[in-house]
Amino acid sequence: MKLLSLHIEGFGKFHNQDISFTDGLNVVYGQNEAGKSTLHTFIRGMLFGIERQRGRASKKDTYIKYEPWTGGVYEGWLRLESGGEVFRIERRFQKGNKRLTIVNETLGREEEPTNALWDRLRCGLSETAYDNTISIGQLKCATDGGMVSELRNYIANLNTSGNIALNITKASTYLKTQRRQLENQLVPEAARDYNLLLGEIRKIEQETSGPQYSNQLIACRSKKSAVKKKLEERQREKESLLEKAAKGRQILLNSQFSDQASIEAYEADTQRIFADYQRGKAACTKKSRTVYAVLFFFLSVFIGISAGILLLSPQLILNVAGRYFPGLALRLSPPSLRILGISYSLLCVGTIISGLIQLGKKRKSRNELEASTRLLQEIFARHLGSSDISSEAMKSFENKMGEFLRLSKAVTQSEETLAQLSEEISSLQSQEEGCLAELELQQHTQWELEQKLEHLDACKTKAEAFRHILAENERIQEELDALDLAQETMTSLSTSIRDSFGLYLNKTASELIEGITGGIYTSMSIDQNLDIYMNTPARLVPIEQVSSGTMDQIYLAVRLAAARLVQNGTDAMPLIFDDSFVMYDDERLKTALKWLNNAYNNQIIIFTCHHREAALLASEQIAHNLIRL
Repeated sequence: MKLLSLHIEGFGKFHNQDISFTDGLNVVYGQNEAGKSTLHTFIRGMLFGIERQRGRASKKDTYIKYEPWTGGVYEGWLRLESGGEVFRIERRFQKGNKRLTIVNETLGREEEPTNALWDRLRCGLSETAYDNTISIGQLKCATDGGMVSELRNYIANLNTSGNIALNITKASTYLKTQRRQLENQLVPEAARDYNLLLGEIRKIEQETSGPQYSNQLIACRSKKSAVKKKLEERQREKESLLEKAAKGRQILLNSQFSDQASIEAYEADTQRIFADYQRGKAACTKKSRTVYAVLFFFLSVFIGISAGILLLSPQLILNVAGRYFPGLALRLSPPSLRILGISYSLLCVGTIISGLIQLGKKRKSRNELEASTRLLQEIFARHLGSSDISSEAMKSFENKMGEFLRLSKAVTQSEETLAQLSEEISSLQSQEEGCLAELELQQHTQWELEQKLEHLDACKTKAEAFRHILAENERIQEELDALDLAQETMTSLSTSIRDSFGLYLNKTASELIEGITGGIYTSMSIDQNLDIYMNTPARLVPIEQVSSGTMDQIYLAVRLAAARLVQNGTDAMPLIFDDSFVMYDDERLKTALKWLNNAYNNQIIIFTCHHREAALLASEQIAHNLIRL
């Protein structure tokens, strides 16, 4: 497989950028911050995609770092050749609007991005394998032992499947850790506790099946509900009757009646007053008393004048009588006339007294009439709304009193009924209290039952948990057996790797290190403990004792050996170096470049911020394609 060209529509600092590659060596030159790492990341992103991280990691992840600086779309395409066919990979990285298209330009059709197609285009490399083999960044060779550990992992990870994600050493440690964890998960006393729980469950089931726990709550609640309903009905009746009686009583009180007797007495008094009124009215309307009084008055005046004349002028009477009644005058004398005058005086006084008596009787009748009229007017105005006095008014008053009597009887009856209702309500309240007590007793019994049932459920749940624990114990034991088998297998695999794969690495890496170092080092050894040594005529030199530059070369040799292995039998991907030779001096760099050009027949892409790679290639007349950013 080889890269042909790419187009960046928007990625980091690049916008509408086109770059083409050729066979053999391609040197991409650019000063620091020119975008070499951006271009390298773009190629990797086109092959494997770029996922955005979550949480705090998302603020500094690759997705955020390489978003287009100028905005716009986050996409591009990469053209490559694989198996004689040209493919164009089109990707949009935009979150929420991702798009992936693979076009077979040779056949002129869009291809489904299946795993098989990706395996072909990536030459069988996983993302991890890509990062640890053909994509070579700054080697970061350090002398603190970290490089050695990394090399060990690389060698241990490269098994016959080509998967470098498997670390046998770590896997073995993991298996041991898992075994300890599983052993800690075993519950040896689970069987004993499970049998105890089964006995307790049987005991509780026997207890809860007893007659004392029969549910009487429904009957108690039904009885309580019936009593409560009847009580509420009686209370409503009482309230209604009480309101009615109170209104009636208030009407009576407003009319100044306390009971039936007071109404009857009031009616009798009013009838008496009305009778007095009628008598007074009849007496005042008689003219005879007035006539008699007038007659008595005139008669008394006449008698009084006569008595005065007889007493004061008897001689005059005699002269008149002698002139007109001579016979009479002979029988009269002044003393007899005086006696007659006294009699007339007495008669006059009697007549006056009789007239005054008649006048007094008439005045008394009038006063009595006025008093009875006033009382009747007040009574009629109060009860009838009119002060007019008549027989019809009296009948209306008597009818009104009849209504008061009926009202008084109704109030009295209502009060008697209220007393009965009060007694019935008191009885119902007592019944309700009895129902509540019985209900509380039943509730307590049911609570005890519920507690026992809850405990039963808890025991059953615990028993179920113990069943799971027992099953888990069986599963754990099976896993322990499987771990033991896996450990044995891993040990066997490790031995196999040392015996077979390790020999391959020794041979391949040795061939590579001889070419990379220009024959300074001709071989390297990897012992059974995966420790790496450089073979010298005098002794084996541990990798920790070589220079940093040499360690870089060893690192490169191991990566290239691993790359050959994992791509064995497939098309090979280009080697991509991203400022990988920073620690190399000129002589070491020239040796490495000459070796790469001769040893690696596929495409090589070198990203560098120095002119020396291109200058050395030119001086050695090695064909290359120089790309300036």
